[in-house]
Amino acid sequence: MSGHRRLPLTPSRTQAAIEVIVDTVDSQIEATMQVKPGPYRSFIRTLLVFVFVTNWAALIPGVTPPTARLETNAALALLVFLAVIWFGIRVGGIGGYLKTFATPGLIMIPLNFLESITRSFSLFVRLFGNVMSGVFLIGVVMSLAGLFVPIPLMALDLLTDAVQPYIFAVLAMVFIARCSPRLGLYKENFMN
Repeated sequence: MSGHRRLPLTPSRTQAAIEVIVDTVDSQIEATMQVKPGPYRSFIRTLLVFVFVTNWAALIPGVTPPTARLETNAALALLVFLAVIWFGIRVGGIGGYLKTFATPGLIMIPLNFLESITRSFSLFVRLFGNVMSGVFLIGVVMSLAGLFVPIPLMALDLLTDAVQPYIFAVLAMVFIARCSPRLGLYKENFMN
């Protein structure tokens, strides 16, 4: 862990690129969740990098992106579901987290519980659908039109695959903020 202390004062291109990514993720966490990014930085950044790298695995000939498989997306959605619980309890305690289910009233407990499950399911379906649509579209066009015709579609698919990690990470931040009673973004702010 002490490797970061030996970084040069004049950063290399790699160090500068990594610092830009870290600063960008930190500023996005602050803007989206309205909190200091420290406790959330590692989880959000890991989600972002993992989804980006796995989406772009399609650049390797013959490799289907892992995010084009149901299992990978279900695991990512499960991680976000568990992170919502973890950060909710960590910020507000068990009682504070459970109180979020009773907002705006006790009658909402079953619906809010169902919402917490469907939120994660929507993450799963959204990521899977967007990645698979690009894979299928390029496959169909390649089989019908030949090798060079789908190149513009492949470029569009790469752009989509670059945007998906951002969307996934932002939605994870919003879900965590909604279920953390002391983050200032608690459900009342999302209901208006």
